[in-house]
Amino acid sequence: MAYLFPIILLALSNVFMTFAWYWHLKFQNLPMWIFILISWGIAFFEYCLAVPANRLGVQVFSVSELKTLQEVITLTVFVGFAVFYLGDRMTLQHILGFAVIAMGAALIFTAPK
Repeated sequence: MAYLFPIILLALSNVFMTFAWYWHLKFQNLPMWIFILISWGIAFFEYCLAVPANRLGVQVFSVSELKTLQEVITLTVFVGFAVFYLGDRMTLQHILGFAVIAMGAALIFTAPK
């Protein structure tokens, strides 16, 4: 459970951060400052999850492993968001590029301790 809890918190924090950064792309009818304030408010909840995720995560993962987990989770959450919320289409190039990133992440976890 010590390994799983930071991953769950990171996943939840990334959902908030992805929304904070990208939700407004579907809307163009408000002034930019309103989008900034709303995004800032959403990002607050991301920090409330990310900070404990990292504090707990560093107890069971190296800092490099923790950052790698965060990046893989970010990419995974973003792909789901882009497809299901923004209606983006994943191409073979996207999938292959993400696979290369995943292979790089796997290298981090196979490094000698």
